[in-house]
Amino acid sequence: MGMAGREEMIKRILKLLALALDEVAAILIMVFLLPSLGIRLPLWVVALIVAVLLLKDVLVAPYVLGGGLERKPSTGAEALVGRTAVVVEDLSPEGLVKLDGELWRAKCLHGTARRGEKVRVVKVRGTRLLVELPASGEPR
Repeated sequence: MGMAGREEMIKRILKLLALALDEVAAILIMVFLLPSLGIRLPLWVVALIVAVLLLKDVLVAPYVLGGGLERKPSTGAEALVGRTAVVVEDLSPEGLVKLDGELWRAKCLHGTARRGEKVRVVKVRGTRLLVELPASGEPR
């Protein structure tokens, strides 16, 4: 496992522990603090409260552990940004590109792109892709 993979796993474990903090706090309060104050809860009440908190975690965990707001959209126009398309009709500056087997009208933002070259989608404006050639270090 690489360094990035290890860091991602540590982040996920820390998020999971943060989700479980409310259960731990509730148990400590109900089992230790309240009895010391003379308040005794029946075991079934403690179990019910912990069960509700666990159910909340089961419902929230996929969102939190899956990236939540940090996750890139997987559908719609926003999902196309950052993807690579192949020029089908020279972009000088407008023409056609192919992305996932579909033809799209495209405009090259900086200069031109020739047929067969790869371009990166930087924005979607209506039904037109705004694209650019990869940076000099990226494959074309």
